[in-house]
Amino acid sequence: QVQLVESGGGLVQAGGSLRLSCAASGLPFSLYAMGWFRQAPGKEREFVAAISLYGSSTDYADSVKGRFTISRDNAKNTVYLQMNTLKPEDTAVYVCAAGVYGTARSHYNYWGQGTQVTVSS
Repeated sequence: QVQLVESGGGLVQAGGSLRLSCAASGLPFSLYAMGWFRQAPGKEREFVAAISLYGSSTDYADSVKGRFTISRDNAKNTVYLQMNTLKPEDTAVYVCAAGVYGTARSHYNYWGQGTQVTVSS
């Protein structure tokens, strides 16, 4: 079955960096666009970043542009999210997803369980 397993979350001070990874199995990875979403307590899940099949196209939420970078390694079936200059408002559970390239949750068929990112002020 399809599995998306995130890792790399943790506690970091404001201004710090984290790199999230999402390892995929059970699907032809290079045929799926990948996305990162996040959900803070009491809020809806929101789009963070997306990357096309071979990484030629990327898209970001306005709130993370210039600070976060999404990338993928199709040989390793893994997508990454490099997060720099983190802010307390970035605190959330970060979830990766596989599907069709886009910013809407409905574009994605498969979802991971998520990894917690906490940014202290």
